[in-house]
Amino acid sequence: MNMKRVLVVGGTGYLGQHLLQGLSEIQESTHYDLAFTYHSNPPPQPLLDAIPQALPFHLDLRTGNGFDVISQAFGQPHVVVNCAALSVPRTCEMDPTAAMSINVPSALVKWLSSFRESNTLLIHLSTDQVYEGVKSFYKEDDETAPVNVYGRSKLAAEQFISKDCSNFAILRSSIIFGPQTISPVPKSLPIQWMDSVLSKGDKMEFFHDEFRCPVYVKDVVTVILLLSNTWISEGKQMQLLLNVGGPDRLSRAQMAEAVAQFRGYNSSLIKPVSAASVDRGVKSPADISMDISKLIQTLGISPTSFKDGVRLTLAAEAGS
Repeated sequence: MNMKRVLVVGGTGYLGQHLLQGLSEIQESTHYDLAFTYHSNPPPQPLLDAIPQALPFHLDLRTGNGFDVISQAFGQPHVVVNCAALSVPRTCEMDPTAAMSINVPSALVKWLSSFRESNTLLIHLSTDQVYEGVKSFYKEDDETAPVNVYGRSKLAAEQFISKDCSNFAILRSSIIFGPQTISPVPKSLPIQWMDSVLSKGDKMEFFHDEFRCPVYVKDVVTVILLLSNTWISEGKQMQLLLNVGGPDRLSRAQMAEAVAQFRGYNSSLIKPVSAASVDRGVKSPADISMDISKLIQTLGISPTSFKDGVRLTLAAEAGS
């Protein structure tokens, strides 16, 4: 049986590591040949040890340097999942050129189009920040009007892929939360950060008027695996755009309350403040909660509630 090749671009990041873990744990019947790319730092040893069958490749997404080596050593992938991005809004605001050159995957799409047969599915991670944030529960076909450079760069990527690719799934993800990765990522994780500040017993400010639909990381992995399996088993090309959020519309203050409730912390430690009262050096959309009915109907999944996600996250931290 021919092994199906899956390439995770940005495999050392938060979602990338969780995805590699999910792909490596799949039953033998749909076993994959795995490869992943890294850019700034060499792949961490704990990740290499945990998933020894995954081949690491150095890649510069801006220039495309590294794709030739992947072609020679791994071959044309059946599925490419693009998790790589400059995803800190403030960083994007400070360097719009870098944001555009990294977040619009032109070198990746060019590489995929260089293969004679167009039998690769590109699964691309986008963001809820493509929406303007002036209403609740955005649908996929609602108008996109991002308020910052990060959102604009991710929207440009969506438009580029839709125009230049014939086989793709674009996933507009909300805040992704969940357990730490095999090799801990340097960025602060939302639930763990809230838990650590509340555990100190100090009052902390949280926005009460900015709304998101935070999504549990293993649900995002499930979505990617389902799409990959559909393409590999049925071979029907797709041109799909999906909101990938959790089922709850929440402010940061409500997220912190769920953590406090699970841990038994005093909820008076949570001081609700308006997002307008803090200058973050970048405009942030007020309400980019998403309608996820298309996701549920298309893939037949029921995403984890935020409360359950908090429990699973903190239980995993306790067990690690």
